[in-house]
Amino acid sequence: MDIQSILEKTLPGLGYEVVDFELTAQGTLRVFIDKEGGITVEDCATVSNHLSRVFMVEDIDYKNLEISSPGLDRPLKKAADFERFAGEQAKIKTRLPVDGQKNFIGRIEGCKDDIVRISFDGKTVELALSNIDKARLKPEFKF
Repeated sequence: MDIQSILEKTLPGLGYEVVDFELTAQGTLRVFIDKEGGITVEDCATVSNHLSRVFMVEDIDYKNLEISSPGLDRPLKKAADFERFAGEQAKIKTRLPVDGQKNFIGRIEGCKDDIVRISFDGKTVELALSNIDKARLKPEFKF
């Protein structure tokens, strides 16, 4: 079983969403989790303890395990992410140009049928989810 499958089968049952993970060349396995209301240090400890046991049973090879929240500039990967964060600002980079550009910063309007709608400068652009290379929330600080 691969790491992605293990995370997707294990963490939702504990009440957490798998946002992303990476395994570095040095053997550090980083897992980014989220839940409604945000992630606490206790959440990270709970997930770390649980995954340590699961990975031992599944014989997953890693040197260090790091669990953290995705941060304020959370990556957006799935259609559900774009729906959940509709109304928020995002930075999106596409694989292929759309209307002559590959980098977009604007407000997420939503996602339907794997088409993400983002508005900026008074216009709306539709981006195929399959064409999105990277997307992250762009934190807004209101004073």
